[in-house]
Amino acid sequence: MKNLFFISIIASALFGSNISVFKVEGMHCPLCTMAVKKAVKNLDGIEKVSAKLNTKEVTVIYDDSVKIENILEAIKTTSYEGVELSTKKYEK
Repeated sequence: MKNLFFISIIASALFGSNISVFKVEGMHCPLCTMAVKKAVKNLDGIEKVSAKLNTKEVTVIYDDSVKIENILEAIKTTSYEGVELSTKKYEK
């Protein structure tokens, strides 16, 4: 388990991280945000996910192995549609 942790740290350092914000309409309660966060967190390469109910926005920090389409598909598994608002390199 420790080896896997160190490999992910090294991969993040080599490949860098990105941060994207998605608009996810239809989230109307804390359980909705939890479902979306869980679905996205299950993707390999995801570092952090946060969701704000009041703005209906989900922020995702992830490594270069993750594609925007992967995140949108994960959101879609929760019966919500996501729209990418912004993406940029994440500076730690």
